[in-house]
Amino acid sequence: MDRDVVAAAWRDVGAVGDIPRLGSRIVSTARGNVAVFRTGRDEFYALDDRCPHKGGPLSQGIVHGTAVTCPLHNWTIDLASGEAAEPDRGCVRTIPVRRDGDRILLLMAKADRG
Repeated sequence: MDRDVVAAAWRDVGAVGDIPRLGSRIVSTARGNVAVFRTGRDEFYALDDRCPHKGGPLSQGIVHGTAVTCPLHNWTIDLASGEAAEPDRGCVRTIPVRRDGDRILLLMAKADRG
């Protein structure tokens, strides 16, 4: 079993209201920034804040449906899988996220916590 999974812990990253609908919030980790997204249907997703194409800040992109469009070169990234939409190819790491009442939590590996 992966050591990071065994050593993972849920981290409270803020209130639901801290993340605007069709927007995002950045969470700093030891591995870099994570973007936490909120869809128009109040679904939450978390990805590394780095487009797989040229490293653009996904947190500054446009959220539509369950995807975000990178602000640099218009790559569309699926929020659930982290996969780029065709014809582009690439993937960004996803981080498990859950809602607990009014709070948003991320499942952070030990390496992310520092």
